[in-house]
Formats: sequence, C-alpha cells, structure tokens
Amino acid sequence: MRPIFSFLLGWLLGTAALAQAPKRFTISGYIREMGSREALLGAAVRLENRPLGTQTNTFGFYSITLPEADSVTLLVSLVGYQSQSRTVTLRQNLMLSVDLLPGNELEEVVVSEKRGQQRVSDSPQMSQIDLPIAQIKKIPALLGEKDVLKVLQLMPGVQKGSEGQSGLYVRGGGPDQNLIVLDDAVVYNASHLFGFFSVFNGDALKSVELTKGGFPARYGGRLSSVLDLTMKDGARDTLHGDVGIGLIASRILVEGPLTKGTPAKPSRSSFIVSARRTYLDIVAAPIIKAQTNGETTAGYYFYDLNAKLNYDLGPRDRVYVSGYFGRDKFYANDNTNGTSVGLGWGNATATLRWNHQLSQKLFANTSLIFSKYQFDITSNQLIDSQNRFVLDYTSGIRDFSLKHDLDYYPVPNHALRFGVQATAHRFTPSAIVLQNNSLANIRREVDQIDVVETGVYGEDTWKPDDHWRINGGLRISSFTGNGVAYVRPEPRLSLGYLLRPDLSVKASYALMNQYVHLLSNTGIGLPTDLWVPTTDAVKPQQSQQVAVGVAKDFATANAFTNGLALTVEAYYKRMDNIINYREGASFLLIDDPTSARRVRWEDNVTVGKGWSYGAEVLLQKKEGRFSGWVGYTLSWTQWQFAELNNGNPFYPRYDRRHDISVVGMYDLNPRITISATWVYGTGQALTVPTARYRAYGLSNGIDYTRNDQGAVTNVQPTLYTNGGVRDYGPEKNTFRAEPYHRLDLGVQFHRKRPTHESVWEVSFYNAYNRRNPFFYNIESKRQPNNQPDVTVLYKYSVFPVVPSVSYSYKF
Repeated sequence: MRPIFSFLLGWLLGTAALAQAPKRFTISGYIREMGSREALLGAAVRLENRPLGTQTNTFGFYSITLPEADSVTLLVSLVGYQSQSRTVTLRQNLMLSVDLLPGNELEEVVVSEKRGQQRVSDSPQMSQIDLPIAQIKKIPALLGEKDVLKVLQLMPGVQKGSEGQSGLYVRGGGPDQNLIVLDDAVVYNASHLFGFFSVFNGDALKSVELTKGGFPARYGGRLSSVLDLTMKDGARDTLHGDVGIGLIASRILVEGPLTKGTPAKPSRSSFIVSARRTYLDIVAAPIIKAQTNGETTAGYYFYDLNAKLNYDLGPRDRVYVSGYFGRDKFYANDNTNGTSVGLGWGNATATLRWNHQLSQKLFANTSLIFSKYQFDITSNQLIDSQNRFVLDYTSGIRDFSLKHDLDYYPVPNHALRFGVQATAHRFTPSAIVLQNNSLANIRREVDQIDVVETGVYGEDTWKPDDHWRINGGLRISSFTGNGVAYVRPEPRLSLGYLLRPDLSVKASYALMNQYVHLLSNTGIGLPTDLWVPTTDAVKPQQSQQVAVGVAKDFATANAFTNGLALTVEAYYKRMDNIINYREGASFLLIDDPTSARRVRWEDNVTVGKGWSYGAEVLLQKKEGRFSGWVGYTLSWTQWQFAELNNGNPFYPRYDRRHDISVVGMYDLNPRITISATWVYGTGQALTVPTARYRAYGLSNGIDYTRNDQGAVTNVQPTLYTNGGVRDYGPEKNTFRAEPYHRLDLGVQFHRKRPTHESVWEVSFYNAYNRRNPFFYNIESKRQPNNQPDVTVLYKYSVFPVVPSVSYSYKF
C-alpha cells in the first residue's frame, strides 16, 4: 500500500503549494432558495466562458479561488431554479451569497445562456443518480403515496423485489448492502407496511442522491450503494404548510421562522415538522368486529414524524438539530380467551450538526448522531384459568456516532475533502422470554454485542486541464469488538476525459468493506430480518467494482430535447464473504426451550461469494414542461456457497436479465399535469419442487394433562413424532417466474392562488390489470370421479388495477 500513500501525500502537498500562488483571491458564500432561504446543495457556480467552477456542498456553501481581475462573472444555476449571474471586481477576498428563484426558465431563452448548468459529461463522478423532489411528486404511485424508494427502482441498475415492495437491489447486491442515511443518520429498516411503502415522507426531503459505483472516499460501510437523503431546513420568510389526504394515509407539514424577519433581514432560525399516519386500523376495525361478532379485534397502522431546527449563530456558524421517528404496529386480540398477538418495528434517529466556516476556503461540519432500529413480537396465550404462555421476542441495533468533515477549496481545479467518523454499535440479535406458571418462568437470552466501527478518509476532485476530471481518494476503515479487530484500506478512483465539451468517457474503481450484516430468510425484506455484526466466525463482506462509461449532454434549440443527458455504463462487481442462511435455518431460536444452551446465529449461516456484471443505459430530462427518463439494464448476478446448492453457483432471487423503465411527465398547462410509467422486468429466479415425499422427525412441543374438573395438572416439554409431506426440487432457483410489467397513469389538477395552492390527483396503478406474480405455491387439486389428485403450480398476485384519489393543500 506504500505507493498509494505516497501518491496521496504528494498529491495533497502539491495542492497545498498551489494554494500559496500569489495574486489570487477567493469568492465564497452560500446559495439559497429565494424567499424560504433554504440552502441549496449541488448548485453549480462557474466562471463565464471558462471551464472553471465548483458546486455547493450539503449546506449550500461554495468557494472558488481565481487570479486577480478587474471583472469576473460567475454563473449560478441548479435544476428547477432560474439561473443568475454576478459580476464583481476581484482585488480582495469576497463573500458573495446568491438567492435563486424557484421555477424553470422560460423555454424560449437562448440555450447558450444555460451553460452554467452542471453537466454529466463535466464530472468524473459516474454511477450516480440525483432525483429532483418535484419530479418525485409528479410520478403516479401506489394508492397515491409518493415513495422515494419506488421511484429509485425505476432507475437502471436498481432492481425491484417482489410486487409492490420498496426494497432496493443495486447491481447484484442485497438490501443490507445499501447505506441509507437521513441527515447523516443511518436508517436500518426503510419499510412501512411489510415493505410496500418506504419510511421517507417526500414532503420533508430536500434532496435524494443514489450512488451505485465509483464511490467517493467519504462513503463507506456498505458494498452496493449509498442513498443520501437530506431534510429541508425550514422556511425563514414566513409560515408555510402542506396538508395531504389519501386513501390509506394523511400527512401534514408545517415550516417557518422561529422569530420574525423581513425580506431584507430574514429570521436567523427556522423549523420544519412533518407527520404522516395511516388509518387502515380505523377502517378495518368495524369490519373485523362485525365479522367476528365482537370476538376479535385486529388492526395495523404506521406513522412517522420528521422534525428539524436550525439557527444561525453568526455569519460563519450554524447549528442544526434534526430527527426522525416512525413505527409500524400490527395487533390481534381474541376477546373470548384473552389471547393477544403483536408485531411492531420502527426507527428513531437524531442528528446534531454544527457548521463552521474556518476561512473562505475551508468549511467544517461536525455531527453527533443517534440511530436505533428495533423489532418486537409478543404473544400472550391463555392455556387455562391458571396457566398462561407468554412469548416476547426482540431484536435490533443502536448506534452512537461522531463525524467530522472538512471541505477545502485551495484553487479552482481542486476540491478536497477530509473526515473521520466513529460509530459505537450495540446489537441485540435476539432476546426471547418463555413464561408459564408450570415451567418455572424459563428465561433465555442472547447477550447484547458492543462493537466500534471507524473510518478516516481523504479525497480530491482535480481538474488538471480542460480535458481530464479526476476524483481520487483513500478511506481507512476499522472494526473492533466481539473478539476481532480489522483495519482495511479502501482505495477509490474515478476518471473522466472530455472528448468534446458535451461528451466524455469515464472509468472508476472502488473497494468497499461492510462490517454489519443482515440475515434474511423471507426474500421480501420483512422487518423480521436480523442485523448482526462481524465476528470471529463471520468476516467482513468485501466488494470490488470496476465501471466504464460514456456521458453525453444535449443542448439544442428544441425545447423538447434541450437538457437531455445520456449515460451508458458497463460494470463488473465481485463480492466476497457474503452470508446467507443454511438450508432450513432461521433467525428464530428453535431449540428445546428448557435447555440452557445459548444459540449462536453464526451456527445457522454459511459464507460465500458473488459476482455481478452488466450494462446500463439512462436517457434523462430533468426540467421543462416535458421531463422524465428511459432506463434499461442488462445484468447477470450469481452467488456461490459451499453449503448451498451442492456448492454450485446459482442465481439469487432478484437476478433479472432485462429491466426497462419509461417515465414521462408533461405539464399540459399551469393547471394540468399528466404522467405515466411503464416497467418491464425478467421474472425472478425461484426454486420450484418437482417431487414430494413423506418424512418423519422429532419436533418440540409442550404436553399437559387435565383432571376431572378440566384443570391442567401437569405441564412439561416433550418430544413427539410428526409425519408430513415434504417437497423436493432441482438445483436452487432454476425456475423463472413470469416477466413483470405494469403501466401506471396519473393526472394532477392544480389550482394556484397568490397565498395557497391545491392539487387533486387521480392515478391508476397497474392500469391494464396485469396479474404479476407475487409468489408461487405447489398445491394438490382434487379431480372428479375419484381420480387421483394432481399437483398444480399456482401463481398468486397481489395488486390488480388500483385506482386512487388524493388531495393536497399548500399555503
């Protein structure tokens, strides 16, 4: 590794020397939204008529150092905002902040005036997708619930799970290989309603960015992708609100200043609060009660809450406090005998951040982060008037993190980042309690596990000339605890070469390590999946990914095609030390409940490897009356485990050969917007049995006897013989489900007034009623005339055509 360290040291020292060049001055400041004063990340700040520029960071800060000049013109632009220019005399360091007005520019504006826009061909970064929130809100959605994760599933390289599921499978990786962060806090389970909706309320989000490869060194801890979501800061001009009512849920958002301000002198502080709740339990309760004559009560609901406060301590300091809390709850009670069952899971995050501008070239951000995910199962069953069986299962993960990042802009062609992060994880793989009056309150637990994960990184985005674009960096990750210690280097490199101002070729390499793992035996990302750490028996997962591609920007006088961007990429990824359950194993503690032996989850898993390769095409238009994209993915993914499938490679469930998505949105006029989505995907790889046999074995049970009065007199664990029919199949996942395809349609009716806006939306999910497979099952079908039963493969679908209506009011 010495050559890598020597290269980085020389690179950084050379950059520092450039920073001392004489007769150079720095222009720095913040780019914000006009009115609300919301900080805008990713805004391009470029020098007019020269290929020099930079972008704002997460907090809207930019810095650019230029030679002394009598006149310098900067172009400031961001998709969804009207571009602006500023001309200054550069004979000293300047603070220059710019407010951008929301709304696209008039389409008749000459295209040459939009050269300030950040182009995909001008950046070394590849395999990255950023979605404008305005587009997310226009796309038709299941039951009218706008879902960030489902929109990302429409992008190339991102595979869908089962019908309606919100899980992400990126370039052959599993759902645990995605790092999902909300304001720097890790979100471990991003699903509501058993995976049909995500936990992210789009009303509270400012930006959504997905990185699939060519990872910058600042990211680490996962193999396949990074989903970075940033919450809004809250408006600082006046009080705003947004209320929405849908078929299954309602939501409300309120934002505004904490103290009074004026347009000339905005408030120094602001807040935002967003909440959402379903009413499935309220709707279903009377129906269940009527059908069971009041003997059973059952229901399900979820809710989530986002909140954020920020305060300017001065021109160089700002403090943010943000948090998320969400929970899903399912319950069922049998009122006749007092039996109850409960299932619940949820996330909680909190982030305290301090921004400090050390100088006009150096920006610092320090974050203290808390994150927790917990899953619970409870069961309380009455055996008789004196005996009760109680089950209490819980699993989860809790994090405390400290993170410090520095952004340094020494000269226009260098943008450096340094940082360090330390996270204290506490895992509770499982804790179970079995209680019964006659079993002497047997209690059994798996101990909590405490470990520490750290990362130190440095990276530089360098433009050595008019053609080359380079992002190079190194991350050193470490893991300590649970009887093991690892220190691993993770080199990163992304290259871009401009063949023409609007056409470039790119290549990237990234090595990633993952020290936390998700055990899943459901295949559809249910909350029962179990988070566990690296141990002496299970090593860190590791991936190496190489990608090459072409990026092309289109700038034409035609308003329909102006702003188009095309990217074509090919990739190869190898994954080592990935884990999976052994055949027949489960996360549940299934041994004899009277034994004192503690169960190790490591004994139920097997370690293997995987590889994925393919090509992706994305043609995207982010602005204008017509916007949308066309995406296509051709990919292969295979896994290999010594203890699965006789050691032979097999296709995992979410391997798909072809995946196509077509998304379009069109503003017919200021009052009507229409949208449509069509998707197609090769069927999932499944294992379907081809034979059946009868098996006999031993199972755990509880035996008891009763006296003449019917009371239980003896309760004890026992073993009994149980015979049953077992299915036998060929090699793993050799059956392909039917192809998946679906058309969604939507139309929005806007009514705008000076002080408020209302929107009615009508949408149709699966408009042509395609019966897409959710799962298959082998069942016996009875034949007439006493003929022998035949075994039939049945396909089960979940969603036919689903119409929905929603209403929102914004003020």
